[in-house]
Amino acid sequence: MRARSKLALGAAGATVGSALWWRSHPSACPYNQRFWVQAPHPFITRARLKDALDPQPGETVLEIGPGTGYYSLDVANWIAPGTLHVFDLQQEMLDHTMRRAGEKGIQNITPRQGDARQLPYDDATFDAAYLVTVLGEIPDQEKALSELKRVLKPGGRLVVGELFGDPHMVSMKALEERATGMTLEQRVGPKLGYFARLRAPAAPG
Repeated sequence: MRARSKLALGAAGATVGSALWWRSHPSACPYNQRFWVQAPHPFITRARLKDALDPQPGETVLEIGPGTGYYSLDVANWIAPGTLHVFDLQQEMLDHTMRRAGEKGIQNITPRQGDARQLPYDDATFDAAYLVTVLGEIPDQEKALSELKRVLKPGGRLVVGELFGDPHMVSMKALEERATGMTLEQRVGPKLGYFARLRAPAAPG
């Protein structure tokens, strides 16, 4: 019994230690651990994302960190005949999402690889953007949010999804502090798992 207790304590300690290390060292979920992003997402459901994002047919939307396309395929259908641009640090994730889209006959997704701290899109390109359990993985969250604000059209929508238990979870308070120049409009879901909708500044005049 003592040996089992020691093993259990050791495993728990290793888990906590790993979580603490991961929280202090922001990084994307590796492709070989993609089961984490493919699992069901409690609280941050597709239906709640739809409520927060308010997608409209014909819009141009950006997703940062699509993973294996958990939300992407639905969003692409919601905005058709508009275009969903998926942007990820890892080409393997983009390839996986595009394979799934191809299997479903979805043709309005455009992938691009790169770093969210320097988005390769023109100013005022997107009607809306979203990222789910991704912001905390970016080493410079303020820079990424500033870039997202730049590429949104005046008055454009940004939805950030976060889930309790994720070692990189960003609280509502921290999000408001870091999203300089954007207005928090709505929270969908409880604090344990929420979508927050922010609004980019409207065009002057």
